[in-house]
Formats: sequence, structure tokens, C-alpha cells
Amino acid sequence: MRCPFCAHDDSQVKDSRPAEDNAAIRRRRQCSKCGARFTTFERVQLRDVTVVKSDDKREAFDRSKLEQSVTLACRKRGVTQEQIDQLVSGIQRQVETAGEGEIASTRIGEMVMDGLRQIDSVAYIRFASVYRDFSEARDFEEFASTVQEAAKD
Repeated sequence: MRCPFCAHDDSQVKDSRPAEDNAAIRRRRQCSKCGARFTTFERVQLRDVTVVKSDDKREAFDRSKLEQSVTLACRKRGVTQEQIDQLVSGIQRQVETAGEGEIASTRIGEMVMDGLRQIDSVAYIRFASVYRDFSEARDFEEFASTVQEAAKD
């Protein structure tokens, strides 16, 4: 594994342990040249999946992009990184095991919303505001009221 600090090609694994609910392996490595330590994650990728955007553009499914958007929605909300990792891993597993080579971005968005609804209502509303393209405060109010009503049931 190439060192991110000095770009040397050789490093030693110092520690390995399961991560993300046993869906990945976390490895602590040390560069044999500069001695810097860094962490890598090893995940199983079942298949290559293409995401079809709303404008019909296609791009490869990118776990890090999904994780970044979920993390942004959960920022300053007390949602742990472990909860985010579990949600993202679960969505990735669903996408890869769906049996299709392509998936609509809207379907992934719905999966994220379903997961966030169970974790944190504010993160859910934040994500929905971008995903559903809220343009006015009234849009937030209407959506928030539906979330509150659903919580009462």
C-alpha cells in the first residue's frame, strides 16, 4: 500500500480489526520508509453498479460520495460515525445485491431518507431539503409537519 505521506510503495500492517458491522476490515499501517502511520479500509465490492442521474447521465456508484452526503446531513447532530457507516454499508449492500447493473439516483435517495428517518429526524429533514430541492421556507414547514405527524403515530 502506498504511503499517503511520502508515496513509498511499502508499508506494514500493524493492526487489523473488523469495522462497519463486519462489512469491512480496518487496517493500521506504518510506512517502512518515513515511519508514518495511516489507516486503510478493505471492503467487499460485489459488482460494479452505474447510477442513473435525473438528467440521464450515468456514473459509477461511489460509496464515498454517499457517505459524504449522509455525513453532511448528520453534522452536529450527535449521530455517530458508526451509525453513518452502518447506514452507508447497508445502502451499498442493497444497491450491489439488487441484481441490476444500473440504479436510479432517486432510488438511492429514497434509501438514504428511509435510513435517516430512523436515525435522526433533523438529519432526515436536512437531506430531504436537498434531495427534494426545497426552494422556500414553506417547503421546510410542510415537510417538517409531516415528519412530526408521522412521529406521533
